[in-house]
Amino acid sequence: MRSCGRRSDFDAARGPAALIQVRYNAGMTRALWPLRLPLVMLIAAAAIAPASAAVFELREDGGGIFGRVETVETRYEDTLIELARRYSLGYEELTRVNVGVDPWLPGAGTQVLIPGQRLLPPGPREGIVVNLPEHRLYYFPKPKKGEKPIVMTFPVSVGKMDWRTPLGTTRVVSKRKNPAWYPPASVRAEHLARGDPLPAVVPSGPDNPLGTRAMRLGIPGGSYLIHGTNNPDAVGMAVTHGCLRMYPEDVERLFDAVPVGTAVTLINEPIKIAVVAGELWLEVHPPVNNEGQTVEPDLLDFEQRLDTVLGTTEAAIHWDQALATLREANGIPAVVGLELLPENPEPATTEPDADVADPAAALAPPLPAP
Repeated sequence: MRSCGRRSDFDAARGPAALIQVRYNAGMTRALWPLRLPLVMLIAAAAIAPASAAVFELREDGGGIFGRVETVETRYEDTLIELARRYSLGYEELTRVNVGVDPWLPGAGTQVLIPGQRLLPPGPREGIVVNLPEHRLYYFPKPKKGEKPIVMTFPVSVGKMDWRTPLGTTRVVSKRKNPAWYPPASVRAEHLARGDPLPAVVPSGPDNPLGTRAMRLGIPGGSYLIHGTNNPDAVGMAVTHGCLRMYPEDVERLFDAVPVGTAVTLINEPIKIAVVAGELWLEVHPPVNNEGQTVEPDLLDFEQRLDTVLGTTEAAIHWDQALATLREANGIPAVVGLELLPENPEPATTEPDADVADPAAALAPPLPAP
């Protein structure tokens, strides 16, 4: 269960096209060409259809990565809030990777990075999985016969400080279109204290904070929903009272796809790791502590997760790149190492059949008939 590789293993790296020869332990070697930093394709492209940003086929080899990173050129009237919604991203998710771009007036012709590549969350690929530090929901519908497995993914708002979204497993226990909102007593007291009293019931309509769809979760001791919103600009932030808030078009799509009884898993995984086609990928989001405060990523946590993912597999780690990815915590996956393969694997041998006295005779062609 060792994750191999030291910083000295990669001290020849001097850029994205560096050819690095890694040698770790006797009989194990592999050339890395090139170690892409990060290994993503930046594609200058026009806007793709928003629907395609939410549904992806899973890889046939089981690799836990999908999507792509691309760049788009803004129009004069664009804002980052509008671009985030267009590409099924949260506002903070987009601004985090576009430092220096004015979110309200990026101007015509500005290159904006669209972080659309992701690693799948750890755990079973079934039901709904919500990764709270990532502010993102994944839904793995059960494929029908002949269908390829897919994942649907959407940005969500999660609970703010003092109103954290709980972790654990539950299920969707009910669904409702055009729901009325019955503010809990605690929420009404909070609003009253700041001079913004709420009614006992907010009917369905454009002013309803639940939007047009709501799915109730079976979490004891609280009223937790996956729901829409009348304030889509805040999607992708930690701003709710524990519910999961989605763009109106996203929640309607999810609502139609998810049956009552669907399993829901709420996790806290700021560090995601996957091995895909021999490459070790790392994706990091800003961790949040028990008080709801953003903290620095933990190197020890990374090493423990690395050992869990690799198991007995030997790997060479580019520690400079791994540490840089941890520090940036911008949610873009990067290659930080490679699996190591045996240098001279033993050829496969075939044992002779014990029932055959002369193995050569078993391979000889049959004699012609007299």
